[in-house]
Amino acid sequence: MVDNTDLQILEELSKNSRITMKELGKKIHLSGPATSARVAKLEDSGIIEGYTIDINQVKMGYYIHALINIFTKSTSHQPYLSFLETTEEHIINNYKISGDSCYLLECKFPSNFELDQFLIGLNQYVNYKLSIVINKQPI
Repeated sequence: MVDNTDLQILEELSKNSRITMKELGKKIHLSGPATSARVAKLEDSGIIEGYTIDINQVKMGYYIHALINIFTKSTSHQPYLSFLETTEEHIINNYKISGDSCYLLECKFPSNFELDQFLIGLNQYVNYKLSIVINKQPI
């Protein structure tokens, strides 16, 4: 069971996962060791699955951020999934979803040419609807 203190820990770690336990403890009004024990409990219970970094894709040379709704052509999704394995340098996330489409594919591309080549290959296995991210708005 997650209590209010655990929620505060999760909120602070989601803002900065590199924060020290002492600093985190100050923010949530616990000692460093008590905070460390709480974080360990959250990790052991599987609530915290890992720590990640945010990468600026534009600074890495990926200027196009695409969201692609995938509509499989058959009940076998394996040809689509196998195609993704051959183009994983472009894949950020592949979500299996319910709704109008079967998957929501999040991709990055350095150019329109690379995007077009990817879509030509993709269209051999599935139909799709493409959306391009213009700007990420803070919440």
